[in-house]
Amino acid sequence: MGTYGRYLFRHLPELAGLAFAVWIQFHFAYWGTRTGFGRRSLKLRLASWAAALLLAGWCVFGVLAHFPSGYRSLPASMPVYWLRGGALAWAFASVCAYFVLLLWRRMPEFDPARRGFIQTAGTLAVAAPFGVLGFGMFIQRSAFRVTEVEVPVANLAPELNGLRIAHLSDIHMSPFLSEAELARAVGLANELKPHLGVITGDFITSEGDPLEACLRQLARLKAEAGLVGCMGNHEVYARCQDAAEQIGRRVGIDLLRKRRREFRFGNAVLNVAGVDWQRPPRMLSGTARLLVPSATNIMLSHNPNAFDAAAEQGWDLTLAGHTHGGQINVEILEKGLNPARFFTDYVYGPYRKGSSSLYVTRGIGTVGLPARIGAPPEVALIRLCAI
Repeated sequence: MGTYGRYLFRHLPELAGLAFAVWIQFHFAYWGTRTGFGRRSLKLRLASWAAALLLAGWCVFGVLAHFPSGYRSLPASMPVYWLRGGALAWAFASVCAYFVLLLWRRMPEFDPARRGFIQTAGTLAVAAPFGVLGFGMFIQRSAFRVTEVEVPVANLAPELNGLRIAHLSDIHMSPFLSEAELARAVGLANELKPHLGVITGDFITSEGDPLEACLRQLARLKAEAGLVGCMGNHEVYARCQDAAEQIGRRVGIDLLRKRRREFRFGNAVLNVAGVDWQRPPRMLSGTARLLVPSATNIMLSHNPNAFDAAAEQGWDLTLAGHTHGGQINVEILEKGLNPARFFTDYVYGPYRKGSSSLYVTRGIGTVGLPARIGAPPEVALIRLCAI
């Protein structure tokens, strides 16, 4: 499979979603022309068809420009990157608005005296997804917050009780996350005065994104024992694993690629191991040898689905990312509805299986949609505590 074939295969769900959204926009324009608002307002009818044509052109140009070596060859890569992200956001909002409109049309007829109010409410309901996406793109996307969580560890040495670990993940440094924004997130981590800093992958999104600038900013994280990390799936997609390892070594971030590193705090040993991007069915294959008896053992895996294997092998704590906490998350009856639930049971927060613990962070950046809704970016502070 060639370069373009791999791109199409990897982005097939995204391309299908864009095509569906374009169809919805045209259907919405046709629907509006045949029903109420189209007959009453020529301007509104023309605006509806113009929006459909604009979305179609936006999607086609944005996707083609984002092909491998596509937008990078253009003189203004950042606007094109935002063009593609904006097309995805518009597509997502259009789909949501379409289904809101379907539900609205199925409601019973209302008293004619109240028709004006009902029509206004319906318009606001259809416009709501676009407003929410705007909030997620321009406000919540960079509203970094600190999350502190205590993780119980069996047989924890007294010297490690209360140990603070700053956990960053899913940076995705690109036009949707500037170097200044990443510096602000690292500044929040530094205020926590961690004993150890860990970074669990996805430094960039695509080939050509500023990998060195990202690692240079991450290296500003000041931790007593130093910085370690692992790599994610986007390092594989961007073909930059070796480059990331070399740059990390130069700036002071030890990226553990099926390796371990021991840290001593008094007489206690903290053993931290890391792996590259893991896929089933051979999750954490050959990593049991990295365990150190009598030490507290931590596994760094970008993919949280490695937790089952980590618990079986006997790792005390697994730190992961990848899910972005769903990135677009809607809470209903205390249950989060988000895309991440389709591929993992470990979407966000602490989990426990036997004597093993897992923490999945929401991470810093975004992928696909340049927005976060109900899943704000976070700097996680993990505190080890004795059971």
